[in-house]
Amino acid sequence: MTQISADLHDLTVAQLAALLRERKVSALETAQHFLTRGAVHAGLGAFLDVQPDATLAQARASDARLASGTAGALEGVPLAHKDIFVTRDFASTAGSKMLKGYISPFDATVVAKLGAGVPGGALGAGMVTLGKLNCDEFAMGSANENSAYGRVKNPWDTTCTPGGSSGGSAAAVAARLTPAATGTDTGGSIRQPASFCGVTGIKPTYGRASRYGMVAFASSLDQAGPIARTAEDCALLLSAMCGPDPDRDSTSLDAPAEDFSRSLTADLAGLRVGVPAEFFGEGLAPDVRAAVDAALTEFEKLGAKLVPISLPRTELSIPVYYIIAPAEASSNLSRFDGVKFGFRADKYTDLNDMYLQTRAQGFGDEVKRRIMIGTYVLSHGYYDAYYLQAQKIRRMIADDFQQALKVCDVIAGPVAPTVAWKLGGHSDPLADYLADIFTLPASLAGLPGMSLPVGFGAGNLPVGLQLIGNYLQEARLLNVAHRFQQATHWHAAKPQGI
Repeated sequence: MTQISADLHDLTVAQLAALLRERKVSALETAQHFLTRGAVHAGLGAFLDVQPDATLAQARASDARLASGTAGALEGVPLAHKDIFVTRDFASTAGSKMLKGYISPFDATVVAKLGAGVPGGALGAGMVTLGKLNCDEFAMGSANENSAYGRVKNPWDTTCTPGGSSGGSAAAVAARLTPAATGTDTGGSIRQPASFCGVTGIKPTYGRASRYGMVAFASSLDQAGPIARTAEDCALLLSAMCGPDPDRDSTSLDAPAEDFSRSLTADLAGLRVGVPAEFFGEGLAPDVRAAVDAALTEFEKLGAKLVPISLPRTELSIPVYYIIAPAEASSNLSRFDGVKFGFRADKYTDLNDMYLQTRAQGFGDEVKRRIMIGTYVLSHGYYDAYYLQAQKIRRMIADDFQQALKVCDVIAGPVAPTVAWKLGGHSDPLADYLADIFTLPASLAGLPGMSLPVGFGAGNLPVGLQLIGNYLQEARLLNVAHRFQQATHWHAAKPQGI
């Protein structure tokens, strides 16, 4: 084994792509290396489905394209997909018993764009799929403890949560089981696990990436995004993922695909970084605040100016989100009734009883809880009092951001109030909900947001910094994050034993 082969898992997406283009390593060799690592570290619970034959077939096809000069931008680089994206060659369960063993007849648009390409469309990025990653059931959760197939462990401390719902994605990237992964963010499910696992993740503007083939949770909030170790890698992945998809997703933006790495190295001199007072009040752990404050100081050294701002309706984002998201979930999940596809209860007396038994046995507790909340707030007599009011406040939260972004270019603050907590540490679901207070506002507003590692807190667990930008300003966020990572080393830190 060459030294390059032995160290493949320590390379970034950008580095691997360069080696593959230069034919210094093959896609087949790379895929085999990561499949072996995944098997060695299977105890983390990150992967739900691995199909080595399918992976190696994709790798051989990548090698053929590399040899013929028809390679995609990231040809042969491995990645894994959150199990909320449907895939033809791997089971798509959304972490739920309701979809156990389901094989989709098509790939999600994001999967196709990162892979060989959308049928009948342009060539994809050419990445090779390693498998499907564990997640909270139907992406509902903040700790990756709601999966029907077991918990995911944080590679920095296996007694702690990796965050959720994209915990499998963040844990796999942090543990070097894959150089990159897809995730989805409804209320912070890319940013929070990226923070807890010490990796980089970005949620683009709502509508930037197609939702076609994503198992729906809350349709006005769900958005796909990448998780990797660096901002540069996220820029490369996001460039491949985004673009309009009008024939398949009516909510996709009519915004052309772009190269998000185009301005990564731009100078930060004069950049105005907004610091919301509401993100630094009571409830923020001192260790998290210390790491975030140090990161803000580093931005000043890079030429940025800190600007105090206010997002006065931050606290209202929790009740607003937990009315709107469950309401949309109760509608989206009504299709899982045991009739056309998915799980069906073995014993029932009539059609109505089949519905009741199937949904009672097929859904987990958290999903049932949110369906019940959502059905309640949409019911006659409560729609105006709850759902309609929540939508009005959602508009006000978006307006708060627009007022703040008049005096700053990006907004910075903590991703979560604490570092990762112990598995099983939040017995009250409300504790999980409160942990999302800093990520929910940007999701409700549809703004792009990202997390990047900026240090360590209690228990030597990672702390992430959140950056929020205006609509379609992903390139600026990635530029800010990249310049910070050029000046610091936090993104290169590695869990012990990995």
